[in-house]
Amino acid sequence: MVTSRSALVIGCGISGLACARRLQAAGYHVTIITREQPKSTTSNVAAALWYPYRCAPREKALPWSKATFEELLRQHRDGVPGVTPTTFIELFDHDRPTPWWAEATGGVTRLTGNDLPPGYAVGFAATVPVVETPLYLPYLVEQFSAAGGTLQLGELTSLDEACAAYPLVINCSGLGARTLANDPEVFPIRGQVVRVSNPGVRRALTDDDGPRRISYTIPRQTDVILGGTALPHVWDTTPDAATTERILRHCRELEPALASAQVLEVRVGLRPGRTAVRLEREHRGVGVVIHNYGHGGAGFTLAWGCADEVLHLARAT
Repeated sequence: MVTSRSALVIGCGISGLACARRLQAAGYHVTIITREQPKSTTSNVAAALWYPYRCAPREKALPWSKATFEELLRQHRDGVPGVTPTTFIELFDHDRPTPWWAEATGGVTRLTGNDLPPGYAVGFAATVPVVETPLYLPYLVEQFSAAGGTLQLGELTSLDEACAAYPLVINCSGLGARTLANDPEVFPIRGQVVRVSNPGVRRALTDDDGPRRISYTIPRQTDVILGGTALPHVWDTTPDAATTERILRHCRELEPALASAQVLEVRVGLRPGRTAVRLEREHRGVGVVIHNYGHGGAGFTLAWGCADEVLHLARAT
């Protein structure tokens, strides 16, 4: 039965699940509607390294990122499965100032010389959370259901339809917001990754602006996620063999131990790109929609901070 404390969350990726859990903790009765099973969402393809990757606006992304950083480390301390603090190094082939995201981590270490792979001038190291999505997302779904949440498979064609049924609607539809919210600023960012066995790699490396851009190695418990691509406005989700070859070559150059790693899987996901994250409240008829989408490649980096703001907006409704 729908009451004044009922809420509908559209989307079951990390953004939708984080919002649903925050709302439940505040006493809302939450239903999630999703057109895909959680294991089929873009979030499940994510390398899920905490790293504010190409997200805007920066003045909002910083506090959202910091809140998520702190929440994920708290979850790790509490024994939540799939969250592991990991040494992360952002690599550059030229000297440069400390990256803007360092403030969210409490500080970074500047690396040079033999502490870096060949060909790089400077690196910035921090201990950040890595989320193993096949463990973490099912845990969140389980917690959501245990708290009385309802997960419904289906697809909405209209926000007005949702607002007619629920007093509060949280739009975490990701790429689907292009049509659902009639938002032409939403676009796909094609990401291809290669999952390989882990021969003992323990640090995460990224090169976003150097000789191997875009490359990253993200270790998990038994495997390593290698990437990648960030192709805007590309809808094709078919793995590209030449891209796989390039990813393997560049990542093995970054981390030579990967030469012995067995290729396990190649996956493609479409990140929900936007010129800037849309997180705002909109009144529609008798209902309220809080939009929370456009996180691009930073969904796991922003999710809990954005969910906190969604809850603040919901309480102020």
